[in-house]
Amino acid sequence: MTLKEAVEKLNEIEKAGYALGHAQSILHVDGDTVAPKNSWKGRGKALAYLGELTYRQLVNPEIGEILDTILQNRDEMDEITFRRAEVMKENYDDLHVLPMEEFIAWQELANESGAVWHEAKEKSDWNMFAPYLEKLLTARRRYAALKDPEKPAYDVLLDLYEKGISMEMLDPFFRALREDLSPVILEVAKREKPVPAFLKNTWPVEKQRVFSKKIMDLEGIDPLNCTLGETEHPFTNGTNKWDVRITTHYHEEDPFSSMYSVIHEGGHALYELDVRDDLQFTCLAGGATMGIHESQSRFYENIIGRSRAFCTPLLKILKEVFPEQIGSLTEEELYSAINLSKPSLIRTDADELTYPLHVMIRYELEKAMIAGDLAVSDIPGEWNRLYKEFLGVDVPDDRRGALQDSHWSFGGMGYFPSYALGSAYGVQMLREMEKTVDVWSAVAAGNLSPVTAWLTDRIHQYGMLKKPQDLLPAAMGGPLDASVYTGYLKKKYSELYGL
Repeated sequence: MTLKEAVEKLNEIEKAGYALGHAQSILHVDGDTVAPKNSWKGRGKALAYLGELTYRQLVNPEIGEILDTILQNRDEMDEITFRRAEVMKENYDDLHVLPMEEFIAWQELANESGAVWHEAKEKSDWNMFAPYLEKLLTARRRYAALKDPEKPAYDVLLDLYEKGISMEMLDPFFRALREDLSPVILEVAKREKPVPAFLKNTWPVEKQRVFSKKIMDLEGIDPLNCTLGETEHPFTNGTNKWDVRITTHYHEEDPFSSMYSVIHEGGHALYELDVRDDLQFTCLAGGATMGIHESQSRFYENIIGRSRAFCTPLLKILKEVFPEQIGSLTEEELYSAINLSKPSLIRTDADELTYPLHVMIRYELEKAMIAGDLAVSDIPGEWNRLYKEFLGVDVPDDRRGALQDSHWSFGGMGYFPSYALGSAYGVQMLREMEKTVDVWSAVAAGNLSPVTAWLTDRIHQYGMLKKPQDLLPAAMGGPLDASVYTGYLKKKYSELYGL
């Protein structure tokens, strides 16, 4: 096979891969938002067939020759084509270890388990979901053993979300978070602030929908390229930069739950929306790793969205949409309210200070689950024990306990550490950004474009073109340093609570 032929065939494979991925993606979005509850049965058949086509497209004897031909001729390749071949080789290595029938069975299992998880969460019934989790864990362990029998299974799964990450790196990272933050969390808990009266109002969902659109506009999200839907567990889905879907979940008693979901998912969306045009419809169009993707969502949600400066434009919007609920609220009162810290049950609603411990608990559970040291039937009890030990809260039911997140229902073991890594990455990006951008003046003026422009220049535009080990240090000003993240949190909450 000539080099020219290999590149032409790579182009054809990516065209087909994009089309199949687009169809599967939209089916998942539809299933999690507006599709009838029982539609999973028919959707599973469609996803299984599309999965088979995807597998056949990527796993066949010709693929190896195509990729080897390109990868062995680096000096004759342009940067984008060579990197496309590298990433496709990674995808091939991830996929070809599974026999096709097992890959298709996995697609069907993940689809069905997602539907069961929704119902189990509604009913707060762990036993309903447990048999599916057992199957998911068995399948994940088998995959890990096939992919790299020399590695611990959980390390193989972690690498799917964050290239090069391992328990050897994460154990000291989470230990540093626990040791640095636990004393501050205890001190803050002693000085617990009462919930402000305005937060005890009712916030009509219809008005929250209007509020969400204004928040998206403030964040700089183009509604022609990104829509907002509603689902049980908020997520972002991007098929290309002209079609990104974000979702939220509304609670009449708490407008900030949805608001921060919108800002968080909006951060994911901005990443997808700002990837270069010449990378679209290729395997380079997505985020570099899940940790880097989460660094963007957590950056907008917390570093920007819970800052003092953000309270200026936020209060204006709140007064426009909720004048009765807001009353004479001041910016300083709003800043205090959106940064109330109290150990809580729900990860997605947790404050910045306690959030890392929510992730740490899931990390410890996943290590034990994948290693076979924690039986599925014992997960809720161990979840509840860890929440009591590290956050001091009693878990009243499975809905607010081990069933609260959707990740395990689609086999996403290894995903959770990305949230904590992303939060830490984001703080180091902020420190670099502040060297050249007047961040807080722009945010106070309701102008997030300088922030987004900096992130686009350093992160967004490249998609997967740059390898994580090249992309991250340049954006963070050096390697990951957990103390920068914990230092940011300790300083912020010491000022908020007068420690």
